[in-house]
Amino acid sequence: MFFNNFHVSRDIGIDLGTANTLIYVSGRGIVLQEPSVVAMDLERAVPLAVGDEAKLMLGRTPGSIRAVRPLKDGVIADFDAAEQMIKTFIRKVNDGRGVVAPRLVVGIPSGVTGVERRAVREAGLAGAREVHLIDEPVAAAIGAGLPVTEPVGTMIIDIGGGTTEVAVLSLGGTVLSESVRVAGDEISESIGVYLKKVHNLVIGERTAEEIKIRIGSAFPDPEFDHVSMEVRGLHLISGLPRTINICASDLREAMTEPLTVIVEAVKRTLERTPPELAADIGHHGMVLTGGGALVRGISNLISHETGILTQIAHEPLLCVVNGCGEVLENYSRLYRVLDTPELSSDLLF
Repeated sequence: MFFNNFHVSRDIGIDLGTANTLIYVSGRGIVLQEPSVVAMDLERAVPLAVGDEAKLMLGRTPGSIRAVRPLKDGVIADFDAAEQMIKTFIRKVNDGRGVVAPRLVVGIPSGVTGVERRAVREAGLAGAREVHLIDEPVAAAIGAGLPVTEPVGTMIIDIGGGTTEVAVLSLGGTVLSESVRVAGDEISESIGVYLKKVHNLVIGERTAEEIKIRIGSAFPDPEFDHVSMEVRGLHLISGLPRTINICASDLREAMTEPLTVIVEAVKRTLERTPPELAADIGHHGMVLTGGGALVRGISNLISHETGILTQIAHEPLLCVVNGCGEVLENYSRLYRVLDTPELSSDLLF
């Protein structure tokens, strides 16, 4: 029996994100949440550090070490580094013990190509015996507790690090979806571009992300717009370190372009939605998941632009990995949401 064996080997669900990787182990829950970063020793071609340790090395490595993000825009950009990262994380959650290779359920963007899907499968097979893929919007909706298997229209907006996924779901399937490669990373990048243009200040990606988290906002808020923070960087003209003060209202202007791309993707999806499902969405509203959902005021912005109530899911960062975990724990009920073309019917029953 395939389903009975599915739980024996501590099967694993992975949210393989551009910014962070989260892992769910069947029967144990979420056991790992670390940055998707690998530090490689170029001379020996082996990973020196993965996750939290590797992220500390970004922008600070000598010539013999390269700290990289193996995923870009939600897909694998550096196959070798991604393979090493997945193998290391799997060993870590298994406490380094030589256990039977697990089955994996991996969340990936819905808009990736067949070649990109195959790359994820092959990278996953380095540490597992079988890899199943699930579209991130479907996993996020399951993890957010939405009724995806019922005959009701559900709309999910998953704003990750590299991609924004917008999907309309019903009866356990995706009715229509749109994936744009503009998300949290591009919002952070827009902050760096703004500081360079307006203040002649060059900052790193970690600093840009910190600014976004602390004072970034997507919608006017009189109580928050005056909040400011000190930013340290390299002054372009003098070539020396410099500190400036920026406020939330100025920063919002800098973030307008990527936020507009996200809002337009939501509008296009709504325009293509069949009338009956559109009526359901108008009644129940839309749900935001992913790290981008934590940008202050983004739900208000989408509600304002579409006229439809938009709510942030509980623990939006965990929705995709929780959805993968839910599929692991309730495989017989939810296996149809997986992209498993190689799976034969006699294995399922």
